[in-house]
Amino acid sequence: MFPGGGVDMQQLLQQAQKMQQDLAAAQQELAETPVEGSAGGGLVKATVTGSGELTALEIDPKAVDPEDTETLADLVLAAVRDANKAAQELAKAKLGPLAQGLTGGGGIPGLPF
Repeated sequence: MFPGGGVDMQQLLQQAQKMQQDLAAAQQELAETPVEGSAGGGLVKATVTGSGELTALEIDPKAVDPEDTETLADLVLAAVRDANKAAQELAKAKLGPLAQGLTGGGGIPGLPF
């Protein structure tokens, strides 16, 4: 115990270890979860993992105009950005509670966060 604190160091270490394990599991789940984004009413679809890695890109032939590759490039960028935004929201949902615990939002008692 700490002088005047009453915090059990073993319990504190166990809580920290569990939070670390939970965070690692959530990060692994994110890395394996596909998230899709689209642009142009679905003409271009991008799939990323929850950690943001681009894993697939689908382009409808209707989106391809050899005379206007700039529009296609814009659609690809928009679809990838949409997918990455969805991945960030998924990460926030999965990791948010764990991150709060690590930074003091109801985290480990006795730590000055």
